[in-house]
Amino acid sequence: MPPPKKYGRYGKKPSQPSAEPGGQPEPGPIHEKPVVEGMRLNKYVAHCGICSRRQAAEHVKAGLVAVNGAVELSPAYQVKEGDEIRFRGELIEPEVRKVYLLLNKPKGYLTTVSDDRGRKTVMDIVGNRVEERIFPVGRLDRDTTGLLLMTNDGDLAKKLSHPSHGVRKFYQVTLDKPVDKAHLEAIRKGLELEDGLAPVDGVDYVRGRPKNEVGIEIHIGRNRIVRRIFEHLGYEVKLLDRVYYAGLTKKDLSRGFCRHLTEKEIIMLKHFS
Repeated sequence: MPPPKKYGRYGKKPSQPSAEPGGQPEPGPIHEKPVVEGMRLNKYVAHCGICSRRQAAEHVKAGLVAVNGAVELSPAYQVKEGDEIRFRGELIEPEVRKVYLLLNKPKGYLTTVSDDRGRKTVMDIVGNRVEERIFPVGRLDRDTTGLLLMTNDGDLAKKLSHPSHGVRKFYQVTLDKPVDKAHLEAIRKGLELEDGLAPVDGVDYVRGRPKNEVGIEIHIGRNRIVRRIFEHLGYEVKLLDRVYYAGLTKKDLSRGFCRHLTEKEIIMLKHFS
C-alpha cells in the first residue's frame, strides 16, 4: 500500500488534531483459544502475549520458561494438554482476545515492555488501556519517534518482523546540515556499512522543506540503520520520525497517543504480500 497521495512521496503531513485519551478503547476482535496440543513451546509463549515467536525462542534458550516445574531449554518442545507453563515464574496461558494497538511514540521512551533501570517505556503510554499482555513489534530506538505497532499476536509479529516480507517503512529525517544531492544518489545505490550493504527503497528531499529534511523508505530492519546511513556520510541526525509502517499512517494520531486498529487494517496487515 503506497503512502497517501495528497502528502506526496515524501511530503510533510499537516499537523493532526489531538486524539481524545478519555475512556477505554473499543475492544479488538475475539478469537477462539488456540489448540495447544503439539504446539512448539516458543509459539505457545508468543500466543500468551509475552513477545514475538522469535523472541520467545530466545527466552526459552535463556532458561526463562518452565514446563511442569522444570526449566525447558528447547523452543521445539511440543506442548501437551495439561502442561503447566511458567515464564519468569508466572503461570501463562494463551490469550483469547487479540489486541492490535498503533502508537505514535514520543522521544525518550524505550521500545520494550519493561526496563530494570526504571526508564520510561512505551508501556507507560499504553497504561491500563488493555488488560491483555501486549508487546511492541520491532523496535524504535529511544530518540526515534513515530509509528509503533503493539500486539499480542505472535504470528503477525513474526510476519511483520521478517525481512522476506518486505514491510515498507517511511521515515522523515532532519539532519544537522543540508544533504548533498550526490549523497542522496549514493544512498539510493546502497551504502556499504560495517555490517554489509544497506539497501533502501527510496530517498529524497521532503517536498517544500529545507534541504536538511529528507524522506527515506526502507524495508530492512537492522539496528539503527537509518541513523547509520547518514552518519556514514558525515551527517548528524537531529530528528527521526517513522511516518508510515506496513500501510499504517499517523492520521488522527497525535504524538504520545495510541488507538486500536480497525478490522480493515487488521485484515490488511494479515494478508499483505
